[in-house]
Amino acid sequence: MLFTKASEYALMAIIAISKQNGARDAAALSSDLKLSHSFLAKVLQSLAKAGILASRKGAGGGFVLAKQPEEITIEALLRAVDDHCAMVFTCSAALCNCPSGESKSSLCLIWPFLNRLQSKIDGMLATTSIADLTRE
Repeated sequence: MLFTKASEYALMAIIAISKQNGARDAAALSSDLKLSHSFLAKVLQSLAKAGILASRKGAGGGFVLAKQPEEITIEALLRAVDDHCAMVFTCSAALCNCPSGESKSSLCLIWPFLNRLQSKIDGMLATTSIADLTRE
């Protein structure tokens, strides 16, 4: 699966926060984005723990970007909430480590294509920032 529910929530929330002046709390974000409050709150905490968001307490509190939007890549966001980057396929990055066994790995005709595709996606996620998304 390329994006999980957590990564989709993270992307939607971070874009909304980046467009806002001031802090946004989980309740307001979940209402505005029509997302599950409890799940979004967990995602926001993961982003704060990773240093992507900062949490402010008290009146007018909530979450703000801890870095400039240009400094936050999609890859960093995905790693913060999913602990890995988006995977196109479940094959190993090395053909010799094929999960189906060595005997089948030599017969795999799609691995070279899928590996090139994954490399291109990894490169795009590593170089695309939140600022890039907000400009689109």
